[in-house]
Amino acid sequence: MKTYSTIQVAKLLNLTPATLHRWIRGKRVDAPPLQSLAGMEVRVWAEKDVERVRKYKADHYWGKGSRKKGRGKKKSK
Repeated sequence: MKTYSTIQVAKLLNLTPATLHRWIRGKRVDAPPLQSLAGMEVRVWAEKDVERVRKYKADHYWGKGSRKKGRGKKKSK
């Protein structure tokens, strides 16, 4: 069974790591528990965990925010 880090999951799903961390912090996605690995606390993601995040993204995420065009100052003549 292949496992992934949080950063790898974000890259697989075309998200920024900050977005994935925000979803975890906000309890929008169920993240695997922290594990101690070489003296560090890490999350080890399995395929089923990645699929849960993929489903959340498909249902709730529309992509990066963008500014609306034409909202700047109007040119005066």
